[in-house]
Amino acid sequence: MKKFRVGVIGLGMGQAHVKGFQSHPQAEVVAVADIDKVKLAERADDFGIAGRYTNALDMLKKENLDVVSIATPNKFHKPLTLAAFKAGCHVLCEKPMAMNAREAGQMLEASKKAKKRLMINFSFRFTDQSYALKQATDSGILGDVYFARTVWHRRRGIPGFNGGKFGEAEGMGSWFYQKELSGGGPLIDLGVHRLDLALWLMNYPKPVWVMGSTYDHIASRLAKKQKRKQKYTVEDIAVAMIKFENGATLELEASWAANTKKNEEMETRLFGTDAGLVQRNIGEGYDFEAEIYLEREGCQYDMKLHPPVPAAQNAMFHFIESIRENKPHTATGREGHVVMQILDAIYASAKKNAPVRIKL
Repeated sequence: MKKFRVGVIGLGMGQAHVKGFQSHPQAEVVAVADIDKVKLAERADDFGIAGRYTNALDMLKKENLDVVSIATPNKFHKPLTLAAFKAGCHVLCEKPMAMNAREAGQMLEASKKAKKRLMINFSFRFTDQSYALKQATDSGILGDVYFARTVWHRRRGIPGFNGGKFGEAEGMGSWFYQKELSGGGPLIDLGVHRLDLALWLMNYPKPVWVMGSTYDHIASRLAKKQKRKQKYTVEDIAVAMIKFENGATLELEASWAANTKKNEEMETRLFGTDAGLVQRNIGEGYDFEAEIYLEREGCQYDMKLHPPVPAAQNAMFHFIESIRENKPHTATGREGHVVMQILDAIYASAKKNAPVRIKL
């Protein structure tokens, strides 16, 4: 049977993409691209990949690829996606989909024009626990979800910031807090994950308006204290209230630097007419627990999800399998576009200090 020829652009987060594709028996990662020559050689050696390029466009021209995975700084998501479609490839793009909703819309239109798939790597969907929770919500156990809250807070979790200092190298994680490269701070980096997870569990209701705020009282002060050449130009915390056409409300919070107890706190909570649901990280790590709270015959019950649960496919495996079987894939470009419209509205609301309407 045909093996899909895969290329991966960017070998930071892209390492996970390579591993994910290599887990599928009908996917072969034949080429990788990264502007860092040392990283390119080391990672290509680690994964046994022959095709190596410092210029991603050269890879697209020469390798006759079926699928391209894009894991670069956010600024390059749109141009590389458009180039991949022009080269006849399906695209799996890292989150966030783009720098803003306008770019995301252009990517979506290019996908339709090329008749190629566009999937966004909303990785928090692709866990065993998240799949189990999605099955529960799709079963209708919660009833009508009318309120949700989704957060990701870090006490001092700025990219490239360790031991109370930013990395010595100017490039070490610094693109994350350069707005011209990232499009924003923790909202577009962390909040995008928890936002998509909540929307997915809520079955992506249509947003109609947003009230948002952003603040930068900690991170820029730390960067300025070190007299770095590269300025800190994004927020270090963002909060928002999102109202949906069906009347539901979602609160979103995301921070890289906040005076809170835990170093890492993630939680997504849904309230429904028949039951409630919560998923939260245990302690300060990336292990999660999940519970459902409901009433039966006048009694209150707590249902805790215990492993093992049915295994979920990773995003790359799922993408290849969907293409192979000609079935719809999850985490679509359309959903990525909705997320970008919400993020844009939050930033616009924060700037205006007023609610902003969303027109999908």
